[in-house]
Amino acid sequence: MSTKPTTTELAWTELDQRAVDTARVLAADAVQKVGNGHPGTAMSLAPAAYTLFQKVMRHDPADPEWTGRDRFVLSAGHSSLTLYTQLYLAGFGLELADLEAFRTWGSKTPGHPEYGHTTGVETTTGPLGQGVANAVGMAMAARYERGLFDPEAAPGTSPFDHFIYAIAGDGCLQEGISSEASSLAGHQKLGNLVLLWDDNHISIEGDTETAVSEDTCARYEAYGWHVQRVAPKANGDLDPAALYAALQAAKAETGRPSFIAMRSIIAWPAPHAQNTGAAHGSALGDEEVAATKKILGFDPEKSFDVSDEVLAHTRALLDRGREARAVWEKGFAAWRTANPEHAARFDRVRAGELPEGWTKELPAFETGASIATRAASGKALEALGTVIPELWGGSADLAGSNNTTIDKTSSFLPEGNQLPGADPYGRTVHFGIREHAMAAEMNGIALHGNTRIYGGTFLVFSDYMRNAVRLSALMHLPVTYVWTHDSVGVGEDGPTHQPVEHLAALRAIPGLNLIRPADANETVIAWREVLQRYTKVFGKGAPHGFALTRQGVPVYEANDGVANGGYVLFDAEGGAPEVVLIGTGSEVQLAVEAREQLQAAGVPTRVVSMPCVEWFEEQDQAYRDSVLPPAVKARVAVEAGIGLTWYRFVGDAGRIVSLEHYGASADGKVLFREFGFTAEAVAQAARESLEAAAR
Repeated sequence: MSTKPTTTELAWTELDQRAVDTARVLAADAVQKVGNGHPGTAMSLAPAAYTLFQKVMRHDPADPEWTGRDRFVLSAGHSSLTLYTQLYLAGFGLELADLEAFRTWGSKTPGHPEYGHTTGVETTTGPLGQGVANAVGMAMAARYERGLFDPEAAPGTSPFDHFIYAIAGDGCLQEGISSEASSLAGHQKLGNLVLLWDDNHISIEGDTETAVSEDTCARYEAYGWHVQRVAPKANGDLDPAALYAALQAAKAETGRPSFIAMRSIIAWPAPHAQNTGAAHGSALGDEEVAATKKILGFDPEKSFDVSDEVLAHTRALLDRGREARAVWEKGFAAWRTANPEHAARFDRVRAGELPEGWTKELPAFETGASIATRAASGKALEALGTVIPELWGGSADLAGSNNTTIDKTSSFLPEGNQLPGADPYGRTVHFGIREHAMAAEMNGIALHGNTRIYGGTFLVFSDYMRNAVRLSALMHLPVTYVWTHDSVGVGEDGPTHQPVEHLAALRAIPGLNLIRPADANETVIAWREVLQRYTKVFGKGAPHGFALTRQGVPVYEANDGVANGGYVLFDAEGGAPEVVLIGTGSEVQLAVEAREQLQAAGVPTRVVSMPCVEWFEEQDQAYRDSVLPPAVKARVAVEAGIGLTWYRFVGDAGRIVSLEHYGASADGKVLFREFGFTAEAVAQAARESLEAAAR
């Protein structure tokens, strides 16, 4: 085949075109073999993905964790073959057998891309729109990373300058999360972000005219993005030369994020399936696959047919990637020499280590005081901010309530913003009233690496965030959610703002560690533990969520048992415990007061504070039994939420003081009294449990 370029703007040969068409037939074959999947988008997007991977992006398949690499996010995760075919062709580690095993048990090619499972996959996508927000978070992280390590470098000259590319479909842009994230990206002027929209006019129910009539490009212009539209070729196929030119223009526009609308025809060039809803999520059928292969010049009798010439051509990216990384490493070495302090910081951060002596800055609180745990968290963040520069974050417009301002003098805002403290490398992030996007952006920030992120809102609004929080856990990402106003103790705002089911619902997410500290000292120790547990190593990290009080709660002596998830706060006096009272958060004080009543009545009573059920269940059986002795059957759990969590801890004879209905608008103390959250109620539950255990 000829290697002479067929366009003047882009080095594009017949062999490039053959590689694109190979990706198309591989997508069709993979879905056809397993009998299910999404072939159409992978077929039509092959030119775009190939252009990005082979012609535009700076990356090295031999070093997929290279700090200086560009990132790629496939927000339209259902079209996973768009990504898998390029990872295979480029030499990231997938082989033909992996494509043949698409969507089967144990394969490297699951139905949707999974971070940590397949080399080269930067994030788990599938829930539409999440990837758009992930990409925005990555672009934010890239800017903050630059500020950490190379803030004085001229634009485009730092080893930390790179681009984030994402492909989104119609469904991604219909989901509200993408609107939230795109609005913030425009406001932040993220010039390192390029979003390609697959404008194929098809969704599962057919033509998108069934549900959408807006001018999407105008919407992105209104967000403040640089917008381009790429027309297809006369035959309906994507035009690599036009796309390449648009990508180069996007890279040149560093003051705004870029949006490229690509008009495509789903399943092109399948003669009967193209431009149909069926091509979105169904196998094309043997006859249609064969007909498509004929059109593209492939043998219809062969499946998974890749010529040696094509594979050698595409895997030349290994050489180009190695060369690009060598150039980068030369500049990186020069940066290290010129910036020894920043280089030392980079090495520490990259290794996941914390500054020496950082725990000395943590505040301690005197016993007997009454302090809201949200306030204690705020004090901890302010103190940590002075010694851990990679720690940054903010709130969904509730910073004053969440106490999430790490630095009052420094806001993460773009150049040109006139607000006091505006700094493109600022510490405090203003996510705006965009909770869902905030969570997904935090995921993107964590995925990008080299910083530590947290974000806050009211606990009741964790419902807005749930899908992204689930993905945090699925990807084992070290993000920290700061949820405040954690119970009916919120008070007068009423049931719309009073969490009831939320604690149990969040604990139901596998891999999420939910922390509900009893007091200020527990809050600080929990922050210490969260930071010490930080790791980006897949399978070893985990997201954490704090559930913090609005109201003041008594301060007890600090106890490192917090790090074990549950510990004995006050033990029985006058003998071995006859009853164990388990509490979390603001209800621990009720257990403590109930213990005093029971002890006065001659009942040896133990109080266990259990700020984190997940941490407690990590401990060995011996430790758990030492805290909750199996021989003690009389147990009471008290928590101002539904009691679902606690049945496995209290047993058949146990009792649970919980809230199984919505709240009301009144003072928090009144609500606790009216809903039965009193020391007397806990003590009575203990007496009932003792009677049940004695039967």
